[in-house]
This record gives sequence, C-alpha cells and structure tokens, in this order.
Amino acid sequence: MTELVVRRLLIDLEQPVARHWCANDAFLTAWFNALSMSFPIGEQFFIDSVRNGLKALPPERQTELQAEVQGFVGQEATHRRIHALFNAQIEKHGLVNAWEPRARERLQLLEGTDPRHGLAITAANEHFTALFAEWLLAHPHVLDGSEARLKTLWLWHSAEEAEHKCTAFDLYQALGGSLAWRSTWMRRITLVFLADTMRQTVDNLRRDGTLWQWRTWRSAARHLLGREGLLRLTFKPWRAYFRPDFHPNQQSSELSARWLRDNSASYTPVARAQPA
Repeated sequence: MTELVVRRLLIDLEQPVARHWCANDAFLTAWFNALSMSFPIGEQFFIDSVRNGLKALPPERQTELQAEVQGFVGQEATHRRIHALFNAQIEKHGLVNAWEPRARERLQLLEGTDPRHGLAITAANEHFTALFAEWLLAHPHVLDGSEARLKTLWLWHSAEEAEHKCTAFDLYQALGGSLAWRSTWMRRITLVFLADTMRQTVDNLRRDGTLWQWRTWRSAARHLLGREGLLRLTFKPWRAYFRPDFHPNQQSSELSARWLRDNSASYTPVARAQPA
C-alpha cells in the first residue's frame, strides 16, 4: 500500500499564460501544451478504471486498497481540474485540442469490457507519465525562464505522478491480470501515446506559426534525442515494464519525495480524499 496525500496547489491559473510560456521556446511550449490537452479526459479515464477495478475485488481486498485508491482518485481529480484551467488559457492562443475527441472515441470501445483492460491501459499510461516525471524532476532546468507558477505546476504534477505510479498496476495484479495482456497494452499505448503527442505538438506549432523554424526542430532534437533527452534516457526503464518480475516501485521516486518536501509552501494538503 502507498499513502497518497491529496494536495491543493497554491497557484493562480485565472491569469493569462504567455504564448511561449516555457522559456520562450516554441517547441517545449507546444509539447507541454499537447500533454496538458490529454490530461482532463485521460485522468478521468484513469479514475474510472481504478474505481471499477477496486469494485471487482473481493471485499477484504477492497478494504486493504481503499485508502490508496482514494488518494489516487483525489490526486488525479486535482490534476484534471488544474489542467482544465491551464488548457482554457492556452486555447486563447488559437490552439485546438484535437487529442481529446480522438481519445474519447477510442475509450468508448472499452465500455462494458473486463475491468482489467482499463487497469492495464491505465498502468501503461501511468508508467509513461512516471518516466516523464522522473526525467523532468531530474532536469528542472528545462523549465527555467518560465513563470514560477507554471514551473511549479509541472514539477508538482510530476512529483505526484511518480508518487502514485503503483496504484493501477497493483490493482491489475490483484485481479489476476496476465503479463501477456499487460505487455500487449503497453505496446499499443506506446504507439498511440507517442503518435497522439506528436500530432498535437505539430498542430500546436502549426497554429503558432513556428512549425518550420530551425530553432523549433533543434529544440525538439535536443530535448527528445540529445544526450539528456527524454526518449534517450527513458528507453531502458520503459523496456523494463515487459519483464515478468517488473513492479513500478523498482524505479526510484526519490526526486519526487524531495521536491514535495522542499516545496511544501507551494501546496496545502487536503484533509481527506473523497471516497473512491
């Protein structure tokens, strides 16, 4: 079991967000914006999948995991709400969220299926976000030059993603989910997630008028494929997911715990999560 604290972030997202809010870098801004566009619908799906998974367990196992699921639901609901506020600001720049309607159509195909499918999809996505979170927490300079409130937003979100990365995975295991289906869904989610991220990022850049600027592609190459790039550094931990003995706890969350400890003035804990 993992003790998950629900936190209210103390930032104001009612104020406008600059067009190139991320260090005045068009690529980084478009990329972070694309990720944020996926969060409201994605995190609602994760919440629903975890709730459905919990209900499918025997009563004694439900009692054992209830507190962790409540914390997971509380954290993800908070992420969903705050990124909806952020998305409302960036849409004022003429950006269009094409990711969400595509995701909504795909998710309709899962209605009424075995809850382990939703959990396997959630666990795969949570692995992706945990890897991204660990990378960002290890490279916070990527956000240098951004407004303090927005840097706080992304690092806080990253810290909590690393913190609750085990919940869906543990529920999937508790329901007897197989390695075969866990691996199949990770392969599918890898293709879908990377394709959707790229499509939305490119569309954001096109609407921003910076798609064909040399510095845009130079930034993309450096931050994704460079020596310290996201894709380069996360390939091995991504591949580890396919091992029969894999568990998310095998990958460190020390940076998450440190950020939450060192930045406690940026948030206030919520007394109690809502029932799952």
